[in-house]
Amino acid sequence: MLSFFSKLSLKNSQKLPVEVAKPAYMDKSASLQELGYKDNNDLRETIYDFLRTIRDPEKPSTLEDLKVVYEEGIFIKEPTEDNVPVLRVEFNPTVPHCSLATLIGLCIRIKIQRSVHHPVKLDIYIKKGAHTTEDEINKQINDKERIAAAMENPNLRNLVESCIADEE
Repeated sequence: MLSFFSKLSLKNSQKLPVEVAKPAYMDKSASLQELGYKDNNDLRETIYDFLRTIRDPEKPSTLEDLKVVYEEGIFIKEPTEDNVPVLRVEFNPTVPHCSLATLIGLCIRIKIQRSVHHPVKLDIYIKKGAHTTEDEINKQINDKERIAAAMENPNLRNLVESCIADEE
């Protein structure tokens, strides 16, 4: 036998769900202005501000200090059919045989993914002719499965975290 309060709570639990409007940053079709940017240049500057603080895995310098990342290496391409901004980030390793180029590309990708709070298609590339194995590295740093596998490795994840951590 149900009490009066149990019957009352059963009746109230069958309410229709309330629809909540999604914020613009969750809407794939939002324009740059709706996402909070004045224009493509504003988005480019914002991305550069995120990247300039990434620390080099070997040296006590930032990627900006070493001229590995630079504002002219950030390109805003035509958005996708869903109006998702397309970013192409080009970086220039310090030497043509840099053994940490893949790690630097991974740091760039993770930093942007964590810093940008709206959908974005991201392509990361080594500057043409700047590395002896650029094609292979470009393929690795743009492969979602390889990125996911790399971030599951605790040692690699800790190294990426230390490189992208914001300074206190």
